[in-house]
Amino acid sequence: MTDFERVLGLGDDALIAAQRLAEWCSRAPDMEEDIALANIALDQLGAARLLLTYAGELEGRGRGEDELAFLRDDREFRNVQLVELANGDFAVTMAKLLFLSVYQRLLYADLSASVDERLAGIAGKARKESAYHVDHASLWVVRLGDGTDESHRRMQSAVEAVWPYTHELFEWYPGLRSPWLTLVQGVLEEASIPLPADGWAPTGGRSGVHTEALSKLLADMQVLHRAHPGATW
Repeated sequence: MTDFERVLGLGDDALIAAQRLAEWCSRAPDMEEDIALANIALDQLGAARLLLTYAGELEGRGRGEDELAFLRDDREFRNVQLVELANGDFAVTMAKLLFLSVYQRLLYADLSASVDERLAGIAGKARKESAYHVDHASLWVVRLGDGTDESHRRMQSAVEAVWPYTHELFEWYPGLRSPWLTLVQGVLEEASIPLPADGWAPTGGRSGVHTEALSKLLADMQVLHRAHPGATW
């Protein structure tokens, strides 16, 4: 794995997560949550811009954040499959956000001490934002899991459906899985949701193998830029 591939993958994780979260605009359970998810999406987008800009510089082919975001096909993206999965109901989105944000918080904490000063600076900024993302997702997972019979059923179903996709998070950073499990298990226990058993674990996102969901997401995300290449406001 080259430095370019590593930074590109982290940038793609943040970019695709931002796009998925932005789809909740005007669709969240209440106005306050609508704004909260939009702000988390903007945090992810801000990290994506910094990471993709740096990735373009490492690549040395003259591609910037826009070219990397809008002019690549799905097989060229290096995000984990977790972030591209369709939103599903609100419980699914909160399960995804919990698993991703705990991972990102741990990862950015590690990278903030990197010998790569540019990457360390990006990680240091993103680390502060990811701490809020963890808190927000944790509160909702507990609220739903320890709520009514229906909310508990939906939250447990969401956790079980999303769980297989979490394994791919640790292909590049296996040392993060143990502390990640500890933090995630603490939230799930408070939500009265058992930790799912490990089993089937889809993979391939880091090498460009994705679900059909990514192709559909990119069609929406890239349509304006591809229709009007080089356009500026």
